[in-house]
Amino acid sequence: MMSEIVTDNAGRRIQLRRIGVVEQMRLFKALGPELSANAAYMHGALIGAAVAMIDDLPMPFPTNEAGLEAALERIGLDAMPVVAKALEDESDQQLVAAAGN
Repeated sequence: MMSEIVTDNAGRRIQLRRIGVVEQMRLFKALGPELSANAAYMHGALIGAAVAMIDDLPMPFPTNEAGLEAALERIGLDAMPVVAKALEDESDQQLVAAAGN
């Protein structure tokens, strides 16, 4: 998914970043143990962390809960399902690759 670009329902171009194990650990650290253990919150957090740019405006990787919430507010409801689908597709591709297919 490195630098994959998707378009949301509002027509915005959204560039995605790869969320590897180190980035996931940084996200867990930024959110703390309680939020990191909340599966629904982490699903949204991964969406917020995966967005690198909307149109031509960069999105920094969230370093705390407030940064994540600001990112999700900027991403908005039009982009959430599109980004979630791209992340799901990337996860599926990684599973196939790991299985040797």
